[in-house]
This record gives sequence, C-alpha cells and structure tokens, in this order.
Amino acid sequence: MTRCLRRIAPLALALCPLAAAAPAAAQDSAAAETLFNQGLADMEAGRYEAGCKAIAESHRLEPKLGALFTLATCESRWGRIAAASAHFGEYLAQYDQLPPEQKSRQGDRPKVARQERDRLAPLVPELSLALPPGAPTGTVVKRDGDVVDSAALGASVPVEPGEHVVSTQAPGGSVWETRIQLAQGEKRRVELQVNDAGAAPAGGASGRRTAVYVAGGVGVAGLVLGGITGALTLGRKSVVEKHCGSGIGSSDETACDQVGLDAAESASATGLVSTIGFGVGLVGLGAAAVLYLTEPNQSEATAGATSRRIRAGVLSAGPEGVVLGASGAW
Repeated sequence: MTRCLRRIAPLALALCPLAAAAPAAAQDSAAAETLFNQGLADMEAGRYEAGCKAIAESHRLEPKLGALFTLATCESRWGRIAAASAHFGEYLAQYDQLPPEQKSRQGDRPKVARQERDRLAPLVPELSLALPPGAPTGTVVKRDGDVVDSAALGASVPVEPGEHVVSTQAPGGSVWETRIQLAQGEKRRVELQVNDAGAAPAGGASGRRTAVYVAGGVGVAGLVLGGITGALTLGRKSVVEKHCGSGIGSSDETACDQVGLDAAESASATGLVSTIGFGVGLVGLGAAAVLYLTEPNQSEATAGATSRRIRAGVLSAGPEGVVLGASGAW
C-alpha cells in the first residue's frame, strides 16, 4: 500500500494545478460566450462601439478564429478601418495554419476576409512621427495618450482616419502638443517639437492672453466711468451757469446761491472722477495692446524667439517718474 501511495502522490501533485485551473477556464469560457453574444447583438443593432469592445474582450478571454473574424467585421462597420484591416489579416494568417478539416469549417469567411482586407488597405492612413535633430535623450512621445516606442519613430504606422493628439516631453521639460487630422488613405510625416527644460509651460500663452483680457476690461470700464461722470459734470455746469454770476443778477461771476454752490461742488467731484476714469481707461487699453502685440505664438515660443519686433518695457526714467510703453517696429 505504501508503494502504491508513493506512485500516486507525484501524479496527484501534477493534477492539482489542472484541477484548480479548470473552474477558472470554464468561467472565462462562459464569460467569453456571454460577451460575444452581447457584442454580436449590439453590432447587429448598429451599436458598434459597445459591440466591438464586447467582442474584443470575448476574444481576449477565449481566442477563437470566429470571434476574430466577427471583431474585424464589427470594426469595419464602425469605421475603425486600420484595426479592421489588421484583424482581417490576422484572421487569414491563422487560417493558413489550420489543418484541412478545420479550414473547411470556416466556410466563406476566408474569401470575405481577403476581399475586406484588400478593400480597406488603401484607405488606411499612415502617420510617421520624427523627433527634431538634437532632441534630448529620454524625450517621451505620445500618440492619443499612448507612449510611442522609440523604435517606431520615423516609421510609417497605420492609424485610424480622423484627429490624433501627439505630444512630446523632454526630461524636466514642459509638454508640447499638437493635433493632426488625417483623411482616408493620407500618408503624412510630422517632425515634432520639444520644449527644453525650463521652457515656458503650455499655459504661459493663455496666462498672458488672460492678462490682455483683464487689462482691456479695466480700460473699457475706465472709459465708461469717465464718460458717465463727464456727462454728469456737464449737467452740473449748466446748473452753475443758472445759479451763479449773471444767472442770479450779480456782476461777480464767482457769486452763487446755495443751489449754484452745491452744483459747483458736485461738478468738481464728478470732474475729478471723470478725469481719473479716462486716465485709467487709456492706461488699461494701452497695456492690453502692449501685451497682445508682444505675445509670441506657440511655434515662436517653442523656438525661443518672437517674430514681432515690438518690445514692452521702460521707455524712460527720471526724477519726475517712469514712462512705460512699447518700442520697436511692426
């Protein structure tokens, strides 16, 4: 009996992992079938995004040639022609490895797959991304949020038609980002840009633009205030004329009754406010103009230069004060 147990023990140890894996495999198979049926129903109903994702997950859990063909068909209908073309090609490669008896079970799928692959191939856009010469080592390139392997840089890669977001970031540098629109069948090479460490972040331009809006708003508000109080001052002036000097029968133009005195005092206050308002308005609009005219665009900021020859700064300084403004040529 002891000798029998010794012979059985190694076999039992080998079978234990298989017994434990069997329920998990059965669960994956059941989940894959459920997902496939759900995805197929969504695809037939025109809900391609949900359908394709469910079928893709089904194929991941339990890779089957039929699921792969169905996934390619769903992606083709969805408009994901790059993925569909690749999956039809993958289906045909796996089909070619099947023994004859299994090939016969595929029916017309191989014929349809070849037709669809050949139809879609010329429509798939290709994008080549390249870093500029001298780009810092370790610069990370991303396309649509996914890191692009350095070995793939410079190679023409099939992508989906539509918009793609591409970014670069050098170690310690800020993110540079651009958007690329590709039509069906378009092939494009894009040389990227890289912000060096310490370069102004992407939000710098928007911060300056905000300052333009704030300064411009203050300028407009100052002019409005100056205009309103200026109109009030003119109104008070007509009251003063009626209640002072000849208006009250006096040869002394400075002589006023109480109404005239009140109007003169009020006119003096509103006149001062009007003057200040116009001054603030002109300064605000001038500052907004200087900020706008000296703002570099994105490509200029990346290159570290500005094409505008206008510069803001101190124009003159002396005992009486400092004059700020802009100088240069447009």
